[in-house]
Amino acid sequence: MQTILSISHLSKIYASGFRALHDINLDIWRGEIFALLGPNGAGKTTLISIICGIVNPTSGCVTVDGYDIIADYRAARSTIGLLPQELTTDTFESVWGTVSFSRGLFGKPANPVHIEKVLKALSLWDKKDNEIRTLSGGMKRRVMIAKALSHEPRILFLDEPTAGVDVELRRDMWRLVRSLRDSGVTIILTTHYIDEAEEMADRIGVIRNGEIILVDQKTELMRKLGKKQLTLQLYAPLHCIPQKLIAYRLELVRGGNELIYTYDKRAEHAGIIELLRALDDANIAFKDLQTTQSSLEDIFVNLMKERREPSLQEALR
Repeated sequence: MQTILSISHLSKIYASGFRALHDINLDIWRGEIFALLGPNGAGKTTLISIICGIVNPTSGCVTVDGYDIIADYRAARSTIGLLPQELTTDTFESVWGTVSFSRGLFGKPANPVHIEKVLKALSLWDKKDNEIRTLSGGMKRRVMIAKALSHEPRILFLDEPTAGVDVELRRDMWRLVRSLRDSGVTIILTTHYIDEAEEMADRIGVIRNGEIILVDQKTELMRKLGKKQLTLQLYAPLHCIPQKLIAYRLELVRGGNELIYTYDKRAEHAGIIELLRALDDANIAFKDLQTTQSSLEDIFVNLMKERREPSLQEALR
């Protein structure tokens, strides 16, 4: 994979003494959708702000498509598009005017064909002559995306892009993000909607207390840290788990009416056949069974509960 964004030993300490970021090391690959997850105050927005030239780092190095964000800040910044959390744009300007103006800020020559393409992709074409103040919140967010895409960036940062928007717009934006990735744009997404990351991301990074604690392929992350369970609904309730079934580490729930078996993710096979045979030998009959798989949200919540780094490392073995 070719790296388009490289972050090395990046730290940020504010004048108050607050350490927002500590020794961040991260490479983003060209043409991927990378989701950065973390609780409020974890450092997501600070990290994006440094890369985009809004906040100065205390130490470390960041290069964007080969350009240092400080030494070559104009070239670096021209490769980046940013959709911030806040909806800030010219209230009395038209949609066409504000998007075209954003393109000019990067020294790009006028390109009505590109602006038209962006507005149509965002379902804004019929609003092109409307003043921003007349638009709904969802439409204003679309305008912000159009502004971020106006200068044809190679990297697009989406900081909580669907916060406060309706389900239809979220799905429209998911489709747009995929189409941008397919056209070669690298997408870096921060979101509180974990299903959004699960739906779209190729890789996941987790930040906590200003430190990157995990980066992995989404599928690998869910395989390594996910939990798969088999739930058996029993014909007759059990008061306790028979001694001969202790090795399976079963959990008795719902007043003894259900048994839960958690698959061993490190085992070569799940051991389901052996379990069912053992249940039969113990004369335990079940009327139904179902399997469940951890979502990315489950994994994220569990990661945020971790307090000791060795525990996380052990989980990844």
